[in-house]
Amino acid sequence: MGSIPILTSDMKKINRRSFVKISSLGAGSIMARSAGLGMFQELQPDGRLGRTTTPQVNVRVRPDISSQIVQTLPEDEVVVWNREVVGSHPYRINQKWIETPDGYIWCGNLQPVENRPNMPVSALPESGETKGMWAEVTVPWVDLSLDNPPARSPWLKENPTPRLYYSQILWVDEIRKDEATGKTIYRLNEKFGYGDILLADAEAFRPLSDEELAPIRPEVEDKRVIVNLRDQSLSCFERGREVYFCRISSGAKFDYEGNPVDEWATPLGPHPIWRKLVSTHMSGGTTGGGYDLPGIGWTTLFVGNGVAIHSTFWHNNFGVPMSHGCVNAKPDDAKWIFRWTTPLVSYIPGDVTVSMPGGTRVEVVEV
Repeated sequence: MGSIPILTSDMKKINRRSFVKISSLGAGSIMARSAGLGMFQELQPDGRLGRTTTPQVNVRVRPDISSQIVQTLPEDEVVVWNREVVGSHPYRINQKWIETPDGYIWCGNLQPVENRPNMPVSALPESGETKGMWAEVTVPWVDLSLDNPPARSPWLKENPTPRLYYSQILWVDEIRKDEATGKTIYRLNEKFGYGDILLADAEAFRPLSDEELAPIRPEVEDKRVIVNLRDQSLSCFERGREVYFCRISSGAKFDYEGNPVDEWATPLGPHPIWRKLVSTHMSGGTTGGGYDLPGIGWTTLFVGNGVAIHSTFWHNNFGVPMSHGCVNAKPDDAKWIFRWTTPLVSYIPGDVTVSMPGGTRVEVVEV
């Protein structure tokens, strides 16, 4: 694996003393944010937060869908995440709610996020002829601008105010200085996308180290992944012993209007992993029922038509079928699976494709 030296002296966190502890904020849970950056200046960086993922999210008096609505939030608002509780939502499989200072929000509509701005690096690492680094968003969201118009991807063509969200990953290939604000700007290249080049505030991104891609127990040859569609779970086995378990969201059984959609099903059967990417752009489907998403981290493809296990930031409804065929996983779960399975991926170029018989076997069952 290519060694990517990270400049640790430039990676120290910014001064935290100006942040106010959450406990002193009173009832208000929506805080003032930096322009263009989902950094919430009045929040303690170590506090857990939630980002609303749909255009209309109701805050209720109790963790019960029938209780009074005290506030309705638009998409991308950030609230203080006090704790997770079990409540009542008769029309949903998921009965988890998040307690905030202002009331309760059904957890499926609230992405768990953190507010961890970073000190930008002063120079990009180099390995041979390649200069750059993989970087992960560590704030709730960050605004983007396009460096090479016109937009190529449907996502940018249809989105006048594009953003990246907590846990998304892109390749940084250039550092710039905004003369008007003095801020450091990263130029972002998807590498495996439509060719759009993006610009964003560097403080939003944490450089990934070479060690974060290091394989987990590569000496073990007998590995397999079991995706159980009935339980909406994923288990990793070594020599028949379960070593990892997580909840996932597989292919949805119904569309947004309640109609059955067999084409969204996650394919049953054993499938060998044939490609892995640290980050990729995913798109498919048709207008109104399709998707177009950049910076999807820790992508492990196991079916030839693009079905993969991958990181998910657009919902928090794990344990319920939600996807167009893929296996949605929480970012930390997708990362562990990515590192544990074969084939192995090096930091540069950040992806690998193998021929049959492929890598670790993924068995999709419904029992």
